[in-house]
Amino acid sequence: MGTRDHRRLFGESPREPVAAGGMVFPQAAPEENALLDRGSQISQRQCAGCHERATRSSAPSYQEIATFYRRGFPTSAGNPDLRSRLASAATHPQPGWGNFPPGPSESGLSLDDRIAVATWVLDSFDRDKNGGEGVGK
Repeated sequence: MGTRDHRRLFGESPREPVAAGGMVFPQAAPEENALLDRGSQISQRQCAGCHERATRSSAPSYQEIATFYRRGFPTSAGNPDLRSRLASAATHPQPGWGNFPPGPSESGLSLDDRIAVATWVLDSFDRDKNGGEGVGK
């Protein structure tokens, strides 16, 4: 029997986790958080029918997309060139990608919406921030 089970047997509450002293976690600016939230909402509403987080379905996964568009660019999700490149791809340029059919040509996404989605994809699958796992938030 583990320690947690023993404490519960005798009515003690499990210990609360305590942050390590001196650790500072980077905080995203409120504007960046709003952009990430917007990108997440748009991707759930308009992209999730074809794209999944890490599994190929009828379209490449977000993880594959982030990896592909990072080639040749610094890894920072805030890199404006990288974000612009991915934002332009959100319009599903022809002829498609790999063995996938082209996506819908009229996504109806504004430039700001495409930038929000690109920011969310790059941030969610940031290899440096997420320990190289590509799992994201």
